[in-house]
Amino acid sequence: MNIPSELLYTKDHEWARFEGSEVTIGITDFAQGELGDIIYVEFPEIGQEVGKGDPIGTIEAVKTVADIYAPVAGKVTAVNNDLEDAPEQVNNDPYGAGWMIKLEVTDPSDKEGLLSADDYQALIN
Repeated sequence: MNIPSELLYTKDHEWARFEGSEVTIGITDFAQGELGDIIYVEFPEIGQEVGKGDPIGTIEAVKTVADIYAPVAGKVTAVNNDLEDAPEQVNNDPYGAGWMIKLEVTDPSDKEGLLSADDYQALIN
């Protein structure tokens, strides 16, 4: 299973890629595998303020619906509108084309509670 070492992870199976004060968020390869074929992704509004751990979207798969949670507090700056027409990108490329939401981070210390790739690997084993 692919767990990129440069990303940080949550216990709820989101990944976070930090680039300066912006973070890109998606769900892990493990999570998309558990959900199965993803058919729809619902996003927050651009400009919405979110707290760490707040639900910031919903993923609909053939067999279930799951929330996406914010790994850090921030303000929504972008969503991946490509997923409206091609939600299967989350299944095919969860760490690339399947990214979901970008936030402007409001509290950089939130990052400290996230899991490393090794910690995440241990969580799912």
